[in-house]
Amino acid sequence: MVLHFAKATGIYIKTMPFVLVRMGIGLFLGIASIAYFGVIGWLAYTFVDAGTVSGWVAIVGLLIAFVLFVKAWRLFVRYALYLVKAGHIAVIAHIVQTGATPSNQLSYGTGQVKEHFTEASALFAVDMVVKSVIKQFNRRVLSVSNLVSFVPNLKQLIEFVGRAVAIAASYIDEAIIAHMFLSEEENRWRAASDGLVLYAKSWKPVLMSTMLIVVGLYGATIALFLAFTPLAGILSGFSTGFELAGWIVIGGLLVTIYTGLLKPWVKTVVITTFLIESRDESPDTKTRQYIEERSAKFRELLEEADTEERNRERGVPEADEPATPA
Repeated sequence: MVLHFAKATGIYIKTMPFVLVRMGIGLFLGIASIAYFGVIGWLAYTFVDAGTVSGWVAIVGLLIAFVLFVKAWRLFVRYALYLVKAGHIAVIAHIVQTGATPSNQLSYGTGQVKEHFTEASALFAVDMVVKSVIKQFNRRVLSVSNLVSFVPNLKQLIEFVGRAVAIAASYIDEAIIAHMFLSEEENRWRAASDGLVLYAKSWKPVLMSTMLIVVGLYGATIALFLAFTPLAGILSGFSTGFELAGWIVIGGLLVTIYTGLLKPWVKTVVITTFLIESRDESPDTKTRQYIEERSAKFRELLEEADTEERNRERGVPEADEPATPA
């Protein structure tokens, strides 16, 4: 199994301007997380300590605050981070294909996004359908029933593999977007379907290497957590409040490192692996039909491609959202 770690890491270093932008965003999210949970934790501790609310009420309040934070995070990622992420993908794809690094990466990346997708919502619409197709395909090729036939007594391992596949899919869709930037196909839905066919023909090295990276990411997260734990231990010698603050700081630092440094590197490895492994392949009818027969979302994507072609023939402006929900 070829991982292309060396080449991908080299490209990751070359695209450091985008990485630094992501790092800045990650730092902002980390500070915002610390401030948010710091205030929420302080309020919960104050009310419990004063006897105003019970411990169970405080726990429920913390859970509600966490859910609201996750929803706000996803909204921010969808609208604020999407163009930055897509611009980075465009630059990575350009370097993999040509070996040359654009002189002004930020300008080149954002320009490519605007050229291929008139608005961020158009990119998001395609990406949502692509994600669904990848999930359906991955479940097919790595079905639990097939895995159980090899390790029938290792249910926990099977569940872990399932979660790893789901996480891996969140990176593979970015590789399909990279293919779309390199494709000469003007129909974005058709370009996405071609990319998915290429993934179906090269899924083993791409998915397996991605899952291996995901496992490594788990290990790195645990290592970072253990490395920062002494900070909370030191603060616990002062008071419970200081200990809580220490854990919040640790969480914020982990978010910053994961969002700003680790995710862009993993993305670079996955995109590089996919583009190299599929370089000598071409979309074929047999593989396309295989996916079409097994994925309703892929059929939806093909319908969107046909609709866009008909609209172009009639001179109708491109729609930013798919005709059916993704």
